[in-house]
Amino acid sequence: MDNATPTLFERIIAREIPADVVYEDDRYIAIRDIAPKAPIHLLVIPKKVTARVDEITDPAEMGELWLTAVKVARQHAQDYRLLVNCGPGGGQMVFHTHVHILAGWENGPESDTQ
Repeated sequence: MDNATPTLFERIIAREIPADVVYEDDRYIAIRDIAPKAPIHLLVIPKKVTARVDEITDPAEMGELWLTAVKVARQHAQDYRLLVNCGPGGGQMVFHTHVHILAGWENGPESDTQ
C-alpha cells in the first residue's frame, strides 16, 4: 500500500468524501455502510491508521476500539453483531482498520434472506 495515498476512510475523516456520520469523537468516526449487509450496517473507524486490526499491538488502543464499537452499536440497536475482516483472505476491502456493526434483523441474522 502506498502510504502517501490516503485511504478511503482517511478521505472520509478529512471530509473529502461525503458519508453519513452517526458518531464522531477525537479518535473515532462511525458511518453508515454504503453497501449494507444488514438493516443496520455501521462502520467504526479509528482516525489513527493501521491497515489491519492485527497491527494494533497496544491493549489499551484495542480495548478502546471495541468499547467504542459497543457504544455506537448500543446507540442504534439492542442486539447486534460486531465483525472485523482481516486481510484480503478474510474479506477486507478497505485497508484501514474498521469494525462492522450489523443489526436490525427481526429474528436474527440467519433470518435475513438478502
